[in-house]
Parts: sequence; structure tokens; C-alpha cells
Amino acid sequence: MRGRQRVASRETIAVQDSKDENSASVRVPIAKPCWRRSLRHVLVASLSSFLYGYHVGVVNETLESISIDLGFTGNTLAEGLVVSICLGGAFIGSLFSGWIADGVGRRRSFQLCALPMIIGAIMSATAKSLWGMLLGRLFVGTGMGLGPPVAALYVAEVSPPAVRGTFGGLTQIATCLGLMAALFIGIPAKEIVGWWRICFWVSVIPAAILTIFMEICAESPYWLFKRGRTIEAEAEFEKLLGGLHVKPAMGELSKSDRGDESGGVKLSELLFGCHARVMFIGSALFALQQLSGINAVFYFSSAVFESFGVPSKMGNTCVGICNLFGSVVSMILMDKLGRKVLLLGSFLGMAVTMGLQVIAASSYASGFGAMYLSVGGMLLYVLSFALGAGPVPCLLMSEILPGKIRAKAMAICLAVHWVINFFVGLFFLRLLEQMGAQLLYSIFGSFCLLAVAFVKKYVLETKGKSLQEIEVALLALEAT
Repeated sequence: MRGRQRVASRETIAVQDSKDENSASVRVPIAKPCWRRSLRHVLVASLSSFLYGYHVGVVNETLESISIDLGFTGNTLAEGLVVSICLGGAFIGSLFSGWIADGVGRRRSFQLCALPMIIGAIMSATAKSLWGMLLGRLFVGTGMGLGPPVAALYVAEVSPPAVRGTFGGLTQIATCLGLMAALFIGIPAKEIVGWWRICFWVSVIPAAILTIFMEICAESPYWLFKRGRTIEAEAEFEKLLGGLHVKPAMGELSKSDRGDESGGVKLSELLFGCHARVMFIGSALFALQQLSGINAVFYFSSAVFESFGVPSKMGNTCVGICNLFGSVVSMILMDKLGRKVLLLGSFLGMAVTMGLQVIAASSYASGFGAMYLSVGGMLLYVLSFALGAGPVPCLLMSEILPGKIRAKAMAICLAVHWVINFFVGLFFLRLLEQMGAQLLYSIFGSFCLLAVAFVKKYVLETKGKSLQEIEVALLALEAT
């Protein structure tokens, strides 16, 4: 406390001297908060994104072995269920994530998201039948649905404005690392009997680490302030930003309504009231992200590579590298170019590369030409996705949603994401058989172009702005 008193005295002296020299009172600039203070908290929170990526990718290399061991080989609907049942669980977890995050806080929500992931992973690893596997995946899915919205909220609320985009990119990198870890760990699954069970056991470790380390992380000052716990909010701001920045940060918060609003927002207000526009933007953006077909690539890339005679190990490694590289570049550019530019470039690149897939599936390409177009197009498609369409929507929604509705609105928007994700995972193989690759990829590409038009018309740039400044800007737009 002594340090904080000394800082306060310096500020008082500086302001007094300024008033003596100039009656207009020149404002003394304060250095930006040090990003290192909040980085360790963001890294722990990113473990939930790592787990999300891991459980999305864990069935890619292991699905064939699972189907043989559990007796549903050749049943494409059962295979689709193993992939997509966790997405049904994710829908449930996401739907309640806002109420949980507002009720028990962000830190406890992370711990609650890890618990079903641990239980579900153990159930999957010890499954003796298809139904045991589906039940385990359903449990895992509830944790997957709870984790991403809480992570987006937490990162937005504990990060300094100048690096909020960069820190938001860290969660996408964690997702990429989770996907890559699942793919690499799953490589021996086709050679070693029962190896797929090890792949599920491994996921228990990061889930346990998240549970333990979140206990020593900072709580969101925004959540504490909303609950009327002002002193605790100040203490968390000091931990995250440093003592010099506590008063300015609390001043920003004071511009918003104060008090416990955890139960003050009705569902009808979100869907049909004054927040309908921002809810529409969030839901549509997540819907377009999934209708672009990205998760069909992540779930079934092994089958696509093998259809062209490309070893799935090499192909999936390249997919993981492209995803990681694009995410790193996106993290670097997020606070330089801005969210909107990355989204536009990303969806446009996805449309072009999906066009390459369409050409590869047509009669104009054959043999090696078709292979290079399809495989190369897929890798460029993943790279384009990772540059914007992957990391930006979650971050953007956590920024543009007003503080009063942020957690609950995020839950509803991500529920839309999970519903579409579920049906893409469930029906992709069936649609590929019945419609053919050319028509299906054309539909995916059309949604990418629709996303470009949507982003250009509706998305607001949030680069470098505080959450309160963004909220004021959106209110001004609503008034026009």
C-alpha cells in the first residue's frame, strides 16, 4: 500500500505543478499498462482453448481404430455421431455458459469447464461400446461449450486495450496447438492396438492443470465491479495492470451501470430488444464461420488426404502447421491492421481457395493436377481461416457486446455456432456422398463470399479501444 500512496503523491504533485504553470491544466500522460502482468493469467485461461482444439482433433486420426474396436466400422452415421455428439454437448454447455459465468465468476467457470472434460475423457478412454464412447464425448462437449465463451470474456476483461487483440490471438494459437497435439499423439493409433485410448487419457493432464492454476489467477475486475465488489475489483486491477492504472481503469468502469445485474437481463431483451442488432451481428458471424465448412476440414482431413493417396500423417501435419502459422501472423497483426481487415481478407481468401477445391473436383482437373489443387487448396484454406475467421469472431463479440449482457449474449451467439458445427460434423460425409465434392464445396465457397459482404456492412472496428469506448460507439450507431 505504501507504493500506491507514493504513486498517488507523485500524480498529485504533477497535477498541482501543471495547474500552477498553466491555468488550462495540461493532462499528464500515463504510460500504458505493462502487458506482462496479465499475460500469465491469459496463458492459464488459454488451456481451455487448448483442450477445445485437442478434443476437436482427437478423433481425426483415431476414428478408424475406434470404429474397429467398438464394432461400428463402415457405419458413416455412427462415425459422424462420434465426431459430432460432443458438439451437441457443447451446445448445452455454451447455452448455459453466460449464466454460469455471471453467477460464479470467470475463474470458477474455467474450473467447471475442466470437470466434465476430465470425466468425459475417462469415460471415452474406458469405453467398451459405441454408446459408452458417445456418452463420454457428450460429457467432454459440455466442457468444450463452456470454455470458449468464458475464455473470450476473460481475455477481453483482463487484457490492456493495446494488446487485447494479441492476447485474443493467443487463445486461437492454443486451439491450434491442441489440434496439432491431438494429430501427433494419434499417429500411432493405426499401428498400435488400443492406442486411441491413450489419446483420451492424455487430455486429462491439461484439464487438471487448468483446474489447479486457475485457483491462483485473477478474477475479472469487470465481473467483480458488476457484483458491487469494488474493493476486490481494484485489487484485481492492481494485479493485472499495476497500481498506477487502477484509478483510470476504475474510472472507465464507473461510466457503466454499477451493481449486480446477473439476473437483470431477460432473454426477450437480448433477442428482440435494444440489443437485437449486436446479437444479430454475433450470431450471423458465428453462423457464417461454420457454414464456410472449416470444421469439415478439421474433422475429416485424413479421409480427404487418403482419397488422393497422400499419407494422412503428412497431410494433417501440414494442416496443423498452416493453422498455427496463420494464427501467429493473425496475433501479430490483430492490433495493427484491426479486426475488420483481417476478417475481410480471411473470408475472401477462403472463398478463393474453396474455388480451387471445386476445380479439383471437376472434370477440368485430373491425376496429379487434381491432387495438387485439392490438397494445396485445403492447406491455403486453413491458412486463410487462421488469419481472421478463426480468431476474430470470439474476440470481436467479447468486445462489442455491452458489459450488462456480455456473458449471456456470448452464450447465445456461441450456441448458434455449436448447432451449425454439430450438423456440419454429422452430415458432411453423407452430403459428400450424395451431392459430390464439387457442389458441396461450391456451397461452402458461396457462404465465404456472403461473409465478406456481411463483415463489410455490419462489423465495427474495435482496435485499440477500451470496452467502454466500444460500447459508447455502438450506442451512437444505434441512435442513428
